[in-house]
Amino acid sequence: MKDHIGDLLRGRGYPVLDYSGFPVRDYPDVASDAAEAICRGECTRAILFCGTGLGMAIVANKFYGVRAVTAHDTLSAERARTSNDAQILTMGAMVIAPSAAETVVDRWLAAEFGGGRSLRKVERVNQIDARNRLPPSRAARR
Repeated sequence: MKDHIGDLLRGRGYPVLDYSGFPVRDYPDVASDAAEAICRGECTRAILFCGTGLGMAIVANKFYGVRAVTAHDTLSAERARTSNDAQILTMGAMVIAPSAAETVVDRWLAAEFGGGRSLRKVERVNQIDARNRLPPSRAARR
């Protein structure tokens, strides 16, 4: 799936960075590298694949200011951008067929954050994100 979508995007002129490495790295490391690239401003969006897409989203959302979503349908992908300003789309290679993934990716890439009524909500998410940048408690580390 990763190679299929990567080739599609390259063919359309998008720059593609592949953090999977060889041999293939574990999804936490791949998602971490992609989220760090977003945080550093090296890229503005990322598309990540694993079995379900869920693990990638969990890891990417650990990074301050990053909004990652798992979407396997066009409505969710579009709303992730227009209403939630998500920078990372994650998808599951075990969940969606390559042709359907193309459609979802196209919709996500075409969508832009609209601001409007959603701006206040995204700003509130950012405030919560900033407030929770605390080290984990001793109990949470056990």
